[in-house]
Amino acid sequence: MPIKIQSDLPARLTLENENIFVMTENRAESQDIRPLKIAIVNLMPTKIATETQLLRLLGNTPLQVEISLVRMASHESTHIGLDHLEKFYTTWEKISKEKFDGMIITGAPVEQLPFEKVDYWNELCRIMDYAKTNVFSTLYICWGAQAGLYHNFGIPKKMLEKKLFGIYPNRASTWADPLLRGFDDQFFVPQSRYSTVEKKDLEAVKELEILAESEEAGVLLVKTRDNREVFITGHLEYDSNTLGDEYWRDIKKGLKIDIPYNYYPDNNPDNPPPSKWRSTAHLFFSNWLNYYVYQDTPFDVMEIK
Repeated sequence: MPIKIQSDLPARLTLENENIFVMTENRAESQDIRPLKIAIVNLMPTKIATETQLLRLLGNTPLQVEISLVRMASHESTHIGLDHLEKFYTTWEKISKEKFDGMIITGAPVEQLPFEKVDYWNELCRIMDYAKTNVFSTLYICWGAQAGLYHNFGIPKKMLEKKLFGIYPNRASTWADPLLRGFDDQFFVPQSRYSTVEKKDLEAVKELEILAESEEAGVLLVKTRDNREVFITGHLEYDSNTLGDEYWRDIKKGLKIDIPYNYYPDNNPDNPPPSKWRSTAHLFFSNWLNYYVYQDTPFDVMEIK
């Protein structure tokens, strides 16, 4: 899927070097195609890395996608320059009269805080409320998934004894859902979080269906039965070195952190880690875009309700 982005977005060069089909605004305007409108609410401090990771996965099917990058107006980012945010990002207030075929709400390194203590919580709640009637399908990732389940269904998060950190095997709870079409019987997903949601709490909500889980890492994938909201507790979008970067960052800070589980060959941090989840990630995002967004979204995006 060609990704329609601004020509000078930093992710563009990386994606083009990987043969990902990137389309600038000028070229997109010459095609008589109604693109899928996807908003990415990027809560991660590593803005450029997360942009690149998500755009890579959204750019692997044959339709045109128009991306809007959204930031929190109520939060001051310290890991990225204001010039980047002002040039490439918008705020929810500026797009609140628009409608989108899809929205992605990313994770954020704030799961050790109560939801209400996160400085942009109220703004994020307004975005999640807006998405219910203005976005056809919303994908919530990691802490974003916990936030969505808490705000929309009252499901609490539970703090873990230590960080869940590594690459964990998962199995489908049902093979009947198109979101899992083409998945292997066992598939691996990166996890990096200090909290979780419990299966019993999810099963108590009749609107929710569990699609995949892990014996070691718990529930991985949940959706609403109308497919309008999808929640994934892990990070399929991560690059092969992302967990390693997090590990060495914490080591340099003097933090107590275990070596990521099932990540380094021979459990040796000196060995380059291979990706065990790349094909699963491409398949998951392709399935979401195709079956949950493209196949059912109205031709006129303003008819979404």
